[in-house]
Amino acid sequence: MRAVCVDKLLVLSLGLAMGCGAEGGGSGARQAGAGSSVVQADGGRRIPPPSLTPERSPDSYRVRFVTTKGPFVVQVKRSLAPRGADRFYELVRIGYFTDVRFFRLVPNFVVQFGIHGDPAVNAMWDTAAMPDDPIRSSNADGTIAFAASGANTRATQLFINTGNNARKLDGQKRFSPFGTVVEGMVVVRALNAEYGEEPNPAKAVRQGNRYLTRWFPALDYIKSATVE
Repeated sequence: MRAVCVDKLLVLSLGLAMGCGAEGGGSGARQAGAGSSVVQADGGRRIPPPSLTPERSPDSYRVRFVTTKGPFVVQVKRSLAPRGADRFYELVRIGYFTDVRFFRLVPNFVVQFGIHGDPAVNAMWDTAAMPDDPIRSSNADGTIAFAASGANTRATQLFINTGNNARKLDGQKRFSPFGTVVEGMVVVRALNAEYGEEPNPAKAVRQGNRYLTRWFPALDYIKSATVE
């Protein structure tokens, strides 16, 4: 699998640990996003900037995704990756994932999503990097984790493992699963993978769904994501 180097973009790539440059994250990047104002996203949704002191998520919670292919449910266990679980909880609670496309699908590897459809929202959130979590659970089939391009670069992009990726990902000590798809994994596997890795994440961040729907109209997307 080829490496993908994209400046200031959180992208999961097996080659990143072998020579691609990574922009550091941490509190400085996060504060830069947090200073922005609420954005009136497409469809009238008001998306706030990342919180400097995010709400602590429950020790265990479930998130129900409704997609164009059907529903699936993620069971989160905060102890596995507390920062990741808290960020995921924050994103779900503010309605961030509505109309978000599954833009990278590699069968038997990953399904990746998390770039917002509105570029103004991406401008707030894409640089809101959080510190890494130690890996306490393997990247097994059905687990979910945040994508990263280097140390402390996780922000909004996530991936669901659609194969057992322990040997590929665990050793990089960067991809920390915080939950598992407990219902609807058949839906995740059925998401449209015809475009593979063709969508350009950098363009998607800059142009949002305007780019993705024009050039990749058959991508599946999230209709809603709610804490059960």
